[in-house]
Amino acid sequence: MSEPLPSDNLRIAGLYIYPVKSCRGIHLDEIQLTQRGFSHDREWMVVRPDGTFLTQREAARLALVETVISAEALEILAPDHGGMRLDLKIRPGEVTKCEVVIWKERCPALDMGPDAAAWFTDFLGFRVRLVRFDPKFRRLSDPVWTGASEAENLFSDGFPILILSEESLADLNSRITGPPLTMERFRPNLVIAGTAAYGEDRMESLMAGTATFRIVKPCTRCVITNTDPISGVRGEEPLRTLETYRRDERLGGVTFGQNAIITDGVGDVLHTDMSLMAWGPG
Repeated sequence: MSEPLPSDNLRIAGLYIYPVKSCRGIHLDEIQLTQRGFSHDREWMVVRPDGTFLTQREAARLALVETVISAEALEILAPDHGGMRLDLKIRPGEVTKCEVVIWKERCPALDMGPDAAAWFTDFLGFRVRLVRFDPKFRRLSDPVWTGASEAENLFSDGFPILILSEESLADLNSRITGPPLTMERFRPNLVIAGTAAYGEDRMESLMAGTATFRIVKPCTRCVITNTDPISGVRGEEPLRTLETYRRDERLGGVTFGQNAIITDGVGDVLHTDMSLMAWGPG
């Protein structure tokens, strides 16, 4: 049975969304919770002509693409490539339905049209399209990890929320030779502070106000973390160091951070410095 964990100083230290999957994120002061995670997180995605999803794993240059979101539009910009603007309002007849593939999962999407496809094609140097999540579709996290809870996602790899602590990053940086790595490299949604290093590993749930997050699965890390989010250059860290002390044979990779689902508080607004409560094994 879960019991409260010591959390006098536990708080939200950062909130991030990544409107276009695998492009640069946005650090926010506040964010609204939706049934599918943080508002507009991974709502758009770059795909190959056959609909297969594309990430920094195959195209590190996506790290250079910035996103800006307002109440009316999503703006996309890249160095020496200008930008484009996409209205948030979906107007019937202006988008075409299509099917995309994320890992082995097929789901419907909305094609954002030839101009968006041309912008990303020119920037990446090979043919791609930009799609938006179909709001009529329910994409659920793997019930092997969520159990009876039905956790909806947009285009995230598998879960709506990724949690990481400042203390875990500080510990990792203490083990790495060279410049410290920034939080942006690890693409979390909810950054917490006021716990021990890897304290998130020992948590079963977190509460911010009336919003509750259940931690369901350690996050296994891929080569995206080796990509500098500012330059787009890929190196050997942090995976080289994480392999020395964060290897999880059960999951077949190194872990850093925790995937979570929302169990209560849809519609709530979270903000930085908001106090948190945590529960762990009794």
